[in-house]
Formats: sequence, structure tokens, C-alpha cells
Amino acid sequence: MKIRTSNFMKDKSNFLNMRVLPLTICSLLSISLLLLYFYNLPFSPSSKNEFTQSKPIINIISQSSLLVPPPSSSYSEKKKAYQKQCDYSKGDWIKDTKGPLYNDTTCSLMKEGRNCIKHGRPDSDYLYWRWKPNECYLPRFEPKTFLQLINNKHIAFVGDSVARNQLESLLCMLSTTSIPKLVYKNSIGKDSQFSRWYFSSYNVTISLYWSPFLVQGIEKSNNRPNNELYLDHVDEKWAKDMDQMDMIVFSIGHWFLLQAIYLEGNSILGCHYCGLNYTDVGFYDVLRKSLRTSLNSIIDRRGHKGKNGIDVVVTTFTPHHFEGAWDKAGACPKTKPYRSEEKKVEGMDNEMRKVEVEEVENAKNKGNEFGRFRFEVLDITNLALLRPDGHPGPYMNPFPFFNGVQEYVQNDCVHWCLPGPIDTWNEIFLELIKKWEEQPRIDLSI
Repeated sequence: MKIRTSNFMKDKSNFLNMRVLPLTICSLLSISLLLLYFYNLPFSPSSKNEFTQSKPIINIISQSSLLVPPPSSSYSEKKKAYQKQCDYSKGDWIKDTKGPLYNDTTCSLMKEGRNCIKHGRPDSDYLYWRWKPNECYLPRFEPKTFLQLINNKHIAFVGDSVARNQLESLLCMLSTTSIPKLVYKNSIGKDSQFSRWYFSSYNVTISLYWSPFLVQGIEKSNNRPNNELYLDHVDEKWAKDMDQMDMIVFSIGHWFLLQAIYLEGNSILGCHYCGLNYTDVGFYDVLRKSLRTSLNSIIDRRGHKGKNGIDVVVTTFTPHHFEGAWDKAGACPKTKPYRSEEKKVEGMDNEMRKVEVEEVENAKNKGNEFGRFRFEVLDITNLALLRPDGHPGPYMNPFPFFNGVQEYVQNDCVHWCLPGPIDTWNEIFLELIKKWEEQPRIDLSI
């Protein structure tokens, strides 16, 4: 009897394994498929809109986070960044515990006057803020990605000392992945106004061209009280090398505020605070003419059949934060950013930015007939306005209060500490390049 009972139990167990278990598995699979189907049905309009300008994304969604591991943070950041076109110019600075990619000891490529930590700036809070756009996400800077995207290319930064400030920020961030070699340097006065760096691992060249007006100009000196600008002649100091460039970053503005005489077509157009018997024409139209001459020269010289395409970025005007006149003990003592509701871009800052945006749009329209040009604005005026705490201030010089508080201490409230807020300009610059990679140019002249 015991043997029969045992055989009976075995037969019963085999029966269950062969009949009941497959039915159970089929039932569970059916329920899972139904759950997946109904889970994806209520696709909200707001979610749908986020993907309208992106590449198609296939979502496989699980009901349980235990079954599927979450995506990596880098994947999530990239996904958020490309869900739609982003207006990076509007947002707020928020606290960030991570801090910058580099510091005063890890990067030797910055000008001494921007090295605020080395010069004794006592506070460090200005290093721990991050720009948060209203409509999207700004990923952190990825040095390796940047170099991969510009592999075998030459980027030229052309403009004034703020252009150099942005270039040094970029070099410092890139040097965390690959150390560049200085291959050319031509100093005028105390500054290296024409320099070139080479990243051999990526065959990437980054150059600096000093050209504060972009057009031909004679800078003021002891014997010449006014700058002289020839508004219909591009500055050949940078333009002569245009055929070697794949991307140009223009950054100008503050030199147009200085006293100057303006010439066009071999005649004097007027001046700005020149102290002579010429019509004072201000500087907004002069900025417009300078930009138009420069952008048109790129289209004229690179628009012919057989020429390679070129990308042009115009970094918009960066406001200063002097409290008082810059040459009369004006300073920038604030240690925190403004909130977006506290400050708005207006007055001169708004007019300078407006001119730059309009001229880039004009260049886009003119360059469309060729197809090989890409013009874009790096719109950072609002971001910069909200960061009165990011300038060297008195720490443009080493330890300015070592011997106590002086009656007069020179301040720099135009340029930016490195590291500092200007690193964000290059984070947006990288996103712009990524967008171009997604939308390659088409040569219409062929």
C-alpha cells in the first residue's frame, strides 16, 4: 500500500506540473500584457508635447521598478536636454553642492586677474550655484563630449577681453580631460592677444584673436585720445585666417562704450564722446554696422562653391555690476545672485543684446541661400545680469587688503572669476554644438 500511495502522489505531482503550471504561466503573461497595454494608454498632452521635436523614442515601461533598473543619470540628463528645443536664457540660479570642474590649482591656463581664489577672495559661495532654465534641463559640461564633437576642427574666439575670459573658461574645463599645448603666442602689451592651443589627441585647435570692434580700428593711446573705427572694413587680423576656421565665436560690446570716431566710406560718420566738432551718433548703430560688416564678410568669403561650411556664434552682451563709476572707486560687493524677479534686462544691456540678436537673424536669412552656414546666438545676457557676485572685484589683484583697507582699491566688475558663472556660458555652448550635430547643414550651392 505504501508503494501504491507513493506512486499515486508522484503521478498527481506530474499531472500538476504538466497541466496546471503552464496554465498559470499563460495567465500571468496575459495579465502582464494587459497591464502594459493599459498603462501606456493615458498619454497626457503635456508629456506628448515634450517629444514633438525629439527623435522618436520607444518606451518599454514596467509596472515595478524592481524588475527594470533605473537608467543612468547621464542618460537621464541627455534625454531631458533633447526632449525639446530649449530657451536657456530664462531661468534662475539655484544652489549646487557639486561645484566647478576645476579650481585655481588644477588649471594654469587662466589670466592671473581672473584667479580669484589664488588672489585671496575669502568667500566661496559664488562657486556653488547652477543655472536652471525655466523650460528644460541644462546638463553639466562634458569635456570629452565637447572634444569629440569638434574633432579635427579649429575654433576661433574673436573679440575683446570677455571673449578671452570665455575661452580660458573653456580651456580649463577641457583640460580636465586633455591638456592642450600652447603652439602660438603673440603678446601686445601685457596680454597674450593672439594665441593658439592644440589638443593633439583630438586634432583640435582653439585660437584667440584680439579684435574688440571686429572691424578695422585704431585703438586710443597717449597720443590719440579716441578710438577710430572703419565700419565698412572687416579687421583682417582675424579675417585673413578665416579659411582655416571651422567655427567662430564673437564676443564684443564693452569697447563700444569708449570715446571713438567712426568712419565709413572714407568719410567721418560721427563720434561718441570724442570732444570734437562731430555729430555724436552714440554706439548702438555702430555696434550694428560692425557686426553686419563682419558677418557679411564671412558669408561673402565662405559662400562660394567649393568652400567648406562654417559655424558662427555670437555671445551676447554681458552686463557689468559696478556700483558707482568704474574709474571712481566703483565696486561689486554683492556675494549672492539676484533672483529672476529682482532684475530684468533693460536699458543699455537690452539694446546691445537686441542689436546682436537681430544681426544674427539677418545673417541667417542671408546665409540660407548657400546652406553651408550656421549662425546662432549664445544668449547669456540675462544669466550674467543675475550674477553680481561672480566678478573678481578687488581680487583682480593679489590680496588687495593685505595691508588693511585702502582708501581706493581698483575693482573689476566686468570680467568673471575662474572658475565661476562664465563656465555656464560654455555649458550652453556645448548644447548648441550638440544641436548642430543633430541637424547637419545642407550645401545648397551644389
